[in-house]
Amino acid sequence: MTDKNIKKADIIAVAKAARVSPSTVSRSFNHPELVKANTRKKIDAAVRRLGYIRNRAAQTIHGIRSGTIGLIVPTIDHAIFAELVQSFSDAVEDLGFTILLASHGYSLDREYALTRKMLEHRVDGMALIGIEHSEDTYGLLDQQSMPSVLLWNYSDEAPFTCVGSDNFEAGKLIGTHVAGLGHRDIATLFPPLAGNDRAQLRFDGVRHALNAHGVRIRDDWIFETPYSVAEAKMAVETLIKADKQPTAVICGNDVLAWGAIYGLMKNGLSVPDDLTVTGIGDFKGSKEFEPGLTTVRIPARQIGAQGAKRIVEAIVSDAPVSFGDRIAPELIVRATSAIRDIEH
Repeated sequence: MTDKNIKKADIIAVAKAARVSPSTVSRSFNHPELVKANTRKKIDAAVRRLGYIRNRAAQTIHGIRSGTIGLIVPTIDHAIFAELVQSFSDAVEDLGFTILLASHGYSLDREYALTRKMLEHRVDGMALIGIEHSEDTYGLLDQQSMPSVLLWNYSDEAPFTCVGSDNFEAGKLIGTHVAGLGHRDIATLFPPLAGNDRAQLRFDGVRHALNAHGVRIRDDWIFETPYSVAEAKMAVETLIKADKQPTAVICGNDVLAWGAIYGLMKNGLSVPDDLTVTGIGDFKGSKEFEPGLTTVRIPARQIGAQGAKRIVEAIVSDAPVSFGDRIAPELIVRATSAIRDIEH
């Protein structure tokens, strides 16, 4: 075991162990992009061997970067943002930073409070999910001149730089696909739309595509439910117990689609023979699902990696992120969607 009386290693000891100057060690931490990769490896090996820990608090007092980027997501309960978080984290780590992660549970007021806390921890930049945030959150980031990026959604009208996909287009893709199969009796199962610009844009895209095919969604076939397989199962069971049943259910994400399929199977119905079911997201497992889920791929890993690049560029250059990236969604047709049975 380590002797607690042994003096803790300092930057001088690390420099000696790595056979570099103390300034090179400091530069490796604070400006890793300026230090050769093999030199960073030697310094990292010395840090690990000596158990050296930097005093971030003291550094930030003197205006030195903390090396952290705040990332606030709506939820970490499901796979919805898992790939995005992982790719964002991997990319910022490769660029010499790390993330401070929090979730706000779809509360914009809580998101504001978390943003304040992260700024109090002196993060170097902030990443938020979506375009819809409170005026207080936008105002706080603007007042602090904080390098910031909005992930997941793309909009030319976003107040901050955004890197993401077009959720309206994702909704249009799946709506056009389902209507193109001949379905006219179509239900929707989406997460609550209030305060969730991603879900609202997808729903608007679906409705736009269906209207273009002369399809109107019945009011009693529009369901909103939390991100929950169990809740989706109950919602679809309510749907199929009505006097008239739809021939297709368009879900706002893959989690709800999984729940819908389970609910239909529990009640002796087959997908897609009895009902077509589709999702949006193409989460891990959707391809392997039986039957494989028809969905729209939101390129989460690409969004996370590109978003990380943009925010780090803004931090190290001390310049605002003046551009964004629109990453197109992609329709993925698998086995849960089929041509409408005329006899249905």
